[in-house]
Order: sequence, then structure tokens, then C-alpha cells
Amino acid sequence: MRILLTNDDGIFAKGIEALHDALRRHHDVVVIAPETERSAVGHAITFLDPLMVKPVKRNGAFFGYACTGTPADCVKLGICELVRPLPDVVVSGINLGANVGVNVLYSGTVSAATEGTILGFPAIAVSIDAFESQDFSAATWAALHLLAVIEKRGLPLGVCLNVNVPNLPREKIRGMRITRQGHLTYQENYERRIDPRNRVYYWLTGSVSEVENSPDADVQALADGFISVTPIQHDLTHYAMLAELKQWGLNDASTRLHVAASR
Repeated sequence: MRILLTNDDGIFAKGIEALHDALRRHHDVVVIAPETERSAVGHAITFLDPLMVKPVKRNGAFFGYACTGTPADCVKLGICELVRPLPDVVVSGINLGANVGVNVLYSGTVSAATEGTILGFPAIAVSIDAFESQDFSAATWAALHLLAVIEKRGLPLGVCLNVNVPNLPREKIRGMRITRQGHLTYQENYERRIDPRNRVYYWLTGSVSEVENSPDADVQALADGFISVTPIQHDLTHYAMLAELKQWGLNDASTRLHVAASR
């Protein structure tokens, strides 16, 4: 397959290099990634500033294109302008740090994959449950395995796979578990600091305070030593609430007239 590969840790991160090296043995890979780390930028896109792109070498050979934008920018620009012929699939990763629970909303890694699905392409996001790792073998194996399945079966329009891998040697991983997005709560605060010019600044810190322990939650799958595979979509509608809102009478003509009269 032809793969558009990106990440949010930046084009010089170890994770994207490991995934690129594994994928190119079996697939045609085009790398377009942020020129610097853009973690936790979510699904931000750039439209008030121009995007700059430049070729990048790693280990003396052409590796891919560095973009001044966000992970979502990289995918959008790649599909709209740079990748010809078009890719068969978008792959984002390997990210350092698990993207489970509420982190899915903040993640630039996941958002890059989601942008692929918005544009009509199957996509996967791959993260490892560690912030320092030298062993990406389990994560690259998971990506290759899932790409083989996607090549055979495809994915529904608008759905991507969010994949999280335990920080374990491949032989110690217990398998894959199909999961849902779990509940993860942080206790957060801002440290108030003073810079050398006596200016106040704030640095976000925090720790996990509550973790859902249901076996079908992505967080628990990682804790149990399984690779978590969660199908996600960009449609944020709470469908069960639609019927209840209708019972509130918000669709009534009288409500519309009342709103119009109050303006």
C-alpha cells in the first residue's frame, strides 16, 4: 500500500523513524511531519499563517518532508497537494505516551489519523505507553498487522483505529484487545514560576487521579499487558440525548417565535 506517515513528536523523533523503517519493507511510504514537536495540539489547523515545507535527511538519506504546521496540517497538505498518487492509508506515530481516555481529544497523533478519515482515507494512530523508549518492536508489529487487516477488510468511512501498546518487550505482550475509550481523570495544577527577568509564568503539571478499571476500557487493556485497539470517529454527537432534547420542546414553533421575539 501507499502510506502517508506522520506524527506529533516531530520528524526527528525516534518513533517515526522506527515506524518508517518497518513500513518501507512492505509498503511505499511518504513522510510528512511537523518540523518540531507538536504534542497535545489536538486537531488544530493553520489558516492565519503560511505553511512551509522542506525536505529532511536522516542518516544521510532523504527521509521525508518537514512542515511548519500541526499534525492535522501535515495530513491535509499531504493529501491535498503533496502526495501523488494519493495514499491508501494514513498512519500516525509512533507516539511516546499513551493516548487513552480523555487524552484522545488532546492528542496531535490521534488528530492526524482523524484528519485522514475526515478526508476519506482509512487511518491508524499508534502510541506506546512510555515517554522514554528504545524498543518500538511491539508497536511496529502492531501497525504492520493492522495494516494487513485493513488492506484486506478496509475500514468504515469516518472510522480510524487508535492503537496503544504497552511498554513491554514484544514477547511479553499478551495480545490485542478491542476496547472503547475509557475514563481517565487528572489532578492538574499550574506551577507559578519567575523567569530571570522577574516575569511570572505558569507551567501545567498534574498526575492521574482516577482510572477506569473495566476490562473493555483502553486504559485497563494497557495495564493488563494488552495492545489496545479502539475504533474512533470524529462525529461527537450524543445520539441518546437527541430524543431527550426533543422532549424539552426545543423543536416547537413557539420556541422559535419566542427566541425571535426576544432579539
